[in-house]
Amino acid sequence: MSPSQPSAERRTGAAAPPSPTALINIVAAQASIIAALMFYMGVIYTSAYYGHFHLSPFNLGFGFAEFVLQSLNLMTFPVLVGAVVLLIAVAISGHRPQQALPNSLVHGAALATATLARYYLVVVAAGLVLLVLWWEWQLFLPYRWVGPLLIGLGLLLGEKRKIGAEQTPRGLRDTAVLIFAAGLFLLWTITLAAGQLGESHARDAARDVVQRTSLIVFSAERLGLTSPSPGLGFQDLGEGVYLRYQYWGLRLVTARDGHYYAVPLEWNAKTDRVYVFRESDGIRMELAPGVQ
Repeated sequence: MSPSQPSAERRTGAAAPPSPTALINIVAAQASIIAALMFYMGVIYTSAYYGHFHLSPFNLGFGFAEFVLQSLNLMTFPVLVGAVVLLIAVAISGHRPQQALPNSLVHGAALATATLARYYLVVVAAGLVLLVLWWEWQLFLPYRWVGPLLIGLGLLLGEKRKIGAEQTPRGLRDTAVLIFAAGLFLLWTITLAAGQLGESHARDAARDVVQRTSLIVFSAERLGLTSPSPGLGFQDLGEGVYLRYQYWGLRLVTARDGHYYAVPLEWNAKTDRVYVFRESDGIRMELAPGVQ
């Protein structure tokens, strides 16, 4: 290789491709961050869901993989649409991906971003107003995550405006505080959204509890189940039957490590109980389809 070739590469800005080890390290780091975020969202969602049934996922023995899988319940249509919009925004912010997008889309997105960045304080103020309305007067409860979302986005837009207005790049120390604050508000947004979705799914499940898996309990001794629910039934099968006491009218919430958690029909989260049955020689559980 001639001595002029390295200097030519430096002048043209060409860079050597990253090594396979570097690529593996980058992928592993990104995968770790995504897994940690999914675990966090899964914990928040699962805690809100089972909390509606007076249960804790930690007492139920959920592990890391199960929490990660539970986070997939957050993949709703609005979330997917937001993810697509975010990917388009990231593509527009780069130089090469812009070539694959229509010029009108790139120009419109750039103009909208510049306008929002110019009025970033308005975005932050709107988020603060929504936070006050939710915190003090319990307004906009289904959308309480919008307040911290607007604050986080407003801080990021303000930082983008400052970077674009300066001739020289800013140091890490100048941007760290705002980026950290924006990250906290966005994490708060994820926490509120995951908790709200878990609570909403639990309310839907409790409202349609009759459609859940039916649990029939046979016991050698009387269990003394009491419930105001008219659907909870009991029958004594006679002295000649070992498991002589039969209970029905229960719907399964979850089953973990030989324990069955069930609620009666027409269950009310504020007044009714959650029954816990443990498999043993004196108790047998049978599962049947719920009413569809």
